[in-house]
Amino acid sequence: MTTIIKKSHADSGHSIAILCSTFKNKEAYALTKEQFTYLSNAISKNDKKFVCINTLSRLVCVIIVDEKKDHYTSLESIRRHGASFTDLLNAEKLPSATIINELQNTDFSLALAEGMALSNYQFIRHKSGEKKNRNSLQAIHIVDSKTTPQQLANLSIAVDATLKARDLVNEPVNVLNATDLAEAFKSMGKNGGFKVEIFNKARIKQLKMGGLLAVNQGSVDPPTFTVMEYKPKSAKNKKPYVLVGKGVVYDTGGLSLKPTPNSMDLMKCDMAGAAAVGCAMYAIAKAKLNVHVIALVPATDNRPGFNAFAPGDVITMMDGTTVEMLNSDAEGRMILADALHYAKRFKPEMAIELSTLTGAAMAAVGPYGIVSMGTATDEQKSKLTVSGLRMHERLAEFPFWDEYDELIKSDIADQKNLGGPLGGAITAGKFLVKYTDYPYMHFDIAGPAFIPTKDSYRGKGGTGYGVRLLFDFFSNL
Repeated sequence: MTTIIKKSHADSGHSIAILCSTFKNKEAYALTKEQFTYLSNAISKNDKKFVCINTLSRLVCVIIVDEKKDHYTSLESIRRHGASFTDLLNAEKLPSATIINELQNTDFSLALAEGMALSNYQFIRHKSGEKKNRNSLQAIHIVDSKTTPQQLANLSIAVDATLKARDLVNEPVNVLNATDLAEAFKSMGKNGGFKVEIFNKARIKQLKMGGLLAVNQGSVDPPTFTVMEYKPKSAKNKKPYVLVGKGVVYDTGGLSLKPTPNSMDLMKCDMAGAAAVGCAMYAIAKAKLNVHVIALVPATDNRPGFNAFAPGDVITMMDGTTVEMLNSDAEGRMILADALHYAKRFKPEMAIELSTLTGAAMAAVGPYGIVSMGTATDEQKSKLTVSGLRMHERLAEFPFWDEYDELIKSDIADQKNLGGPLGGAITAGKFLVKYTDYPYMHFDIAGPAFIPTKDSYRGKGGTGYGVRLLFDFFSNL
């Protein structure tokens, strides 16, 4: 991971990125007259907000920030400039760079460092030339007198947790099955400082988690159910917050088999919700936030083998209600329902569930945000929305009208797991809310969790979407 360090001044010969509203030559930048003139002309004549020159010994980049613009939009623009700067640094095989913030708001230097560190991520552990292919950037220095050690520590933790989530999402199922995922969380618990308990198949049967067991029927690998808890003595909340993440480590669609091109071949990412909540737990504990949080991850793969559950089957869930299973590719809601029912024993302040649940959510908002809905209070929703804006992991709240309940009524069971062609993202949420008796938010991250082409600091493949949003939410409670 890239190291982020506070410095009092830029080291001589270091590559620099200057955050400013107007660019002025200063002795500290050690620019020649010609270099300054080139940068100034590019900014003033071409109205560029990001200009970079290669002086052969270093890179000098200028980032113009309009402080009158929307603050969250500015932060995202700066993160993206950070990704561009990192690409240039790695192309030149440079090991470090310095951020110089001429502006009054330290959020800007933190955003630039965040964009740089996140964009420096690589998933190359399965390449034979891993060391040869590794990015050169190792350290980011920040010259900003207003940044605090706590801000830098939390930024480093958030980046580290996000990259851990990316690693999990990018691992193929032959390396990371349900047991491996649970063990990864156990390792994070040891390193981060939170408790982890893993339920095996026998315990899951004892708990009568019918949804999780049904999805697992076609697999050779056993399911797991992981319970993580971070409870500091100074926790400010009397009732815990509960995070729930979908842990389908690979999804073939089961007997309702997915097509392979651009669908099944990407389905190692179907546990991105689980990765997000587990890695958010790591960040919360590592930062020693004063909040009591529990995370639940039901995990299995979904395959068409053995005695795989079949369309038309009636499944008895953990809460004793029945589900007519009409499509085995709507498996995520089956395992999440058991987890949401299990969460009732904690009497949560609020539960937040993250899942790559529906193609309908992806079709609605693309890779640009999270489809959200639920029964949380307006105040809880507002705080989550602000965190989403601040981290640019934005929430698009969908309606939760009663009429959608009609679409998942079954003739032979309490409900069915498929609502038909209309309102697919909402009927999935409506299915899940029936297993809650507490304030609840459903986050469908199907669009942004895994992207096939590079997108600035989010990279390519697993993005770690949701980790930064959750960490920011709990940091600002």
